[in-house]
Amino acid sequence: MDKNQELIDRRKASMLGGGEERIKRQHDQGKLTARERVTLLLDEGSFNEIGQFVEHRATSFGLEKNKIPGDGVVTGFGSIHGRLIYVFSQDFTVLGGSLSETHAAKICNVMDLAMKNGAPLIGLNDSGGARIQEGVVSLAGYADIFYRNTRASGVIPQISVIMGPCAGGAVYSPALTDFVMMVEDTSYMFVTGPNVVKTVTHEEVTSEDLGGAKAHAEKSGVNHFTASNDVEALKKVRDLITYMPQNANELPPRPTKFDFTETKLATIGQILPENSTLPYDIRKVVDCVIDDNSFREVHEDFAKNIVIGFARIEGKTIGVVANQPAAMAGVLDIDSSRKGARFVRFCDAFNIPLLVFEDVPGFLPGTDQEWRGIISHGAKLLYAFSEATVPRITVITRKAYGGAFDVMNSKSIGADLNYAWPTAEIAVMGAKGAAEIIFKREISEAADSEAKWLEKEAEYAEMFANPYRAAERGIVDDVILPEETRAKVIAGFKMLENKAEVLPKKKHGNIPL
Repeated sequence: MDKNQELIDRRKASMLGGGEERIKRQHDQGKLTARERVTLLLDEGSFNEIGQFVEHRATSFGLEKNKIPGDGVVTGFGSIHGRLIYVFSQDFTVLGGSLSETHAAKICNVMDLAMKNGAPLIGLNDSGGARIQEGVVSLAGYADIFYRNTRASGVIPQISVIMGPCAGGAVYSPALTDFVMMVEDTSYMFVTGPNVVKTVTHEEVTSEDLGGAKAHAEKSGVNHFTASNDVEALKKVRDLITYMPQNANELPPRPTKFDFTETKLATIGQILPENSTLPYDIRKVVDCVIDDNSFREVHEDFAKNIVIGFARIEGKTIGVVANQPAAMAGVLDIDSSRKGARFVRFCDAFNIPLLVFEDVPGFLPGTDQEWRGIISHGAKLLYAFSEATVPRITVITRKAYGGAFDVMNSKSIGADLNYAWPTAEIAVMGAKGAAEIIFKREISEAADSEAKWLEKEAEYAEMFANPYRAAERGIVDDVILPEETRAKVIAGFKMLENKAEVLPKKKHGNIPL
């Protein structure tokens, strides 16, 4: 047999994966094949495959008769918008995409290459889990991957796209990566499936309700982004990666062009209601400061009382963290603290400056929050901001009360610049509650206690419910008009471009987990 023809035939066999029938079944379920996904993710013609002819070495339970080149995962490297990317794509048509010893070794190989060469790693997950016929070696394969995920954390960006089932040990690798994207209706993640749940807890639940894209986007927060189908998911990943550097030693790419609608400067001051107790959408404020159409919200459906995401200012990537008065009055609670903290740490790890918009009335009170650990969870956001060394700017639009004021990137925890709008209220607590405490005796002894209360509330508000006491003490660097915000932020980040901090020598801190 001609040697060249043998290679061509072997390649064809590998490209077919589990065969035409299984490929058709994949398509019938609304899913692309592993190779189709890689083709859509990477720049045209840029993919270079590694390990195309790898086969498993197992002989138990008849596996020796079922060997398919590639062993259920396509691995290699290519480019997105011309930048080097490493990728693995699990092939559900081959033994359900199950992870074997050699399947894991292929993934580990590209992970090692990504680390050595300082480039992002994208995992396209579509697997039934560990290959049970191989026993403990498949579990060890998962552990090899987890170990590398952890080592790569903060060194290179890692993105997981869940495009099919992801159960048992398979869920921990995505959980260790920076961002998880799930596809509606065709993907799910859970440690134990509906059948086990029913056996152990007697709960009746579907795969979708237990671990579907919506459940993890809204309830658990495991899912950062949701896509309606495979094609949309891959397009979103291509876009998302443009906001990130290749590794922790580089800066994010800077586009040469950007647009900003100048008329937004005239409308930013009209967003806040005259009544400070009324809500507004903080995203409208953000939009008036950043480049047009540049905001990419993260965790959009989870902990809506805080808004996080990537944006650009004059073409340069920044991370945005903003209290959302339109949801729960913008209070900080367990979920919003966790959500904000992890995003802040990602931005700090990858040299992405942070812009914070603050309008926070405090932490959410109640037994549920206290008993579930709001103290330690709230401290996560405090810790994340305090340890961040990237340029940090805060803009206080309205309320900045109590300990939540400190937590939201205050000057005292290392923020570089803190600005306040004239509408800012910087105090230990709201005027109404403060008056009740400070002037309790006077109010109770007054002939008209209600009128006295209102009088003292106004007195406290005049004294503290403004930005000037903080500005007098240097806790706020400047009080600015809303329409000046973009210019101040641009000038601030430009001034901070060469910021450098000398940190205490230590192995690592102990963040409150």
